[in-house]
Amino acid sequence: MTSGVIHQPRVAWDAARALVAAAQAESTVYFWYHHEVHELLGPEYAGEFAVTRVRLVERPAASHVEAGKWRVRLEDLLRKQPHLTEGLDRLTADTRPRLV
Repeated sequence: MTSGVIHQPRVAWDAARALVAAAQAESTVYFWYHHEVHELLGPEYAGEFAVTRVRLVERPAASHVEAGKWRVRLEDLLRKQPHLTEGLDRLTADTRPRLV
């Protein structure tokens, strides 16, 4: 049995886009995602996610900028802590159906 290779930059980009979408989503999705980020990445990242929501309420058109910031932040995190890659990829996959 072969295992697939997970491309960390792609995981970071997909996760950043899902994170920004969750930050702009209705409150049940937002609070679910906040909890999941806290559990997976820790309180610092959950706090930054909350800040992202506030920024996007103030400037909804800044979603691409926020996604770019998060891509860099998450890619750096995955480079330092590669064991989080699979969990972040799973969180992104679990988020997509909640956003529709």
